[in-house]
Amino acid sequence: MRIYVTSVFVDDQAKALSFYTEKLGFVKKHDVPLGGEARWLTVVSPEDPDGTELLLEPSGHPAVQPYKTALVQDGIPAASFAVDDVRAEFERLRGLGVAFTQEPLEMGTVTTAVLDDTCGNLIQIVHTA
Repeated sequence: MRIYVTSVFVDDQAKALSFYTEKLGFVKKHDVPLGGEARWLTVVSPEDPDGTELLLEPSGHPAVQPYKTALVQDGIPAASFAVDDVRAEFERLRGLGVAFTQEPLEMGTVTTAVLDDTCGNLIQIVHTA
């Protein structure tokens, strides 16, 4: 068994697609209309185009907004993405105007930073030595 798709709830799929591709560097994998404005919209790492897909899922369900708000208020990331160098990625993203709620923090063999995805989520970047 392996993970095929995981998701983050986003306030605006078009805005999320722009952020996740233009800022974070993912590439669009699927974009299938589902009726209305909702789409089955996934992105993948360009390093693993056949790997796990991230679904940019609309936040339409009534339980989603309270859930997302609680996570952000408590500083809890909705997802974590592995990077080779947290400090270098922090600088690259900050140069692109990405806002961080946590600058790079070393905790033993793990370094993390947390960013705002502009779509209602905190996202953690992480590297383990």
